[in-house]
Amino acid sequence: MAAWLQLCGVARRFGAIAALKGIDLALDADEMLVVLGPTGAGKTTCANLMMRFWDPVSGAVKLGGHDIRDFKIDELRERIGLVSQDTYLFNDSIRENIRLGRLDASDKEIEEASRQANAHDFVASFPDGYDTMVGERGMQLSGGQRQRISIARALLKNAPVLVLDEATSHLDAVNERQVRQALELLMEGRTTLVIAHRLSTIRHADLIVVLDNGRAVEQGDHHQLLERHGLYSQLVSTQLVGVVGGNHHVEQQEDHEHRPAYGPEHLPGIPGTSGHGHRH
Repeated sequence: MAAWLQLCGVARRFGAIAALKGIDLALDADEMLVVLGPTGAGKTTCANLMMRFWDPVSGAVKLGGHDIRDFKIDELRERIGLVSQDTYLFNDSIRENIRLGRLDASDKEIEEASRQANAHDFVASFPDGYDTMVGERGMQLSGGQRQRISIARALLKNAPVLVLDEATSHLDAVNERQVRQALELLMEGRTTLVIAHRLSTIRHADLIVVLDNGRAVEQGDHHQLLERHGLYSQLVSTQLVGVVGGNHHVEQQEDHEHRPAYGPEHLPGIPGTSGHGHRH
């Protein structure tokens, strides 16, 4: 039986710059795949290909055995929940920003998703509660608060596939801990692709793939990769994932010039399908 999520010989270029070079990955339903490596290695490109912000120049990304290019964009994105480092919130109430995950959700369901995301207490502390306006791009909220609203939205959506694109990279230790607790609940029963700089969320992954200069140079679980004394071991020892080595020219291409904005067009608000049960 084919894996639930596959990257089959995937390559992606930006002009003369090769961001990914023939990547092969496979993940079964309800498993967690972590992609990490030095800055500019091609990690975020993997997430963007999953969401079809870009398409590969060769190879294919498959979901449930089907090339994702065979799905309509809305059909694909209702199957995938996204929590990124660049959380997009509309200039509307907290309630309506969470409701984007599922437009027919009741206020009770919104509050329950907020509780699961560790967001309810800070929302309830505002004079207007869930009717609090978040401001342009959510700037009335802190970074950690915006992330927890984004997680509540993803919980409400309840899609079977989850993409976490460096979801804690901009947070301090206290906010990261609160967000990580919410993310752990969100990942339960879902096929999860984690794009990571920090090591704190990845040690229990079913599969870790280490990218370097657009290639998958190591694959395995945490203990297997440590025993190989390769790049993963180096990244663990320094605790500086995203800073050690890497092709900085590709980083500039990937993270700045070509990084898509996760804006309104990427939040269709279509009800998601249900998850698969509990992860192994």
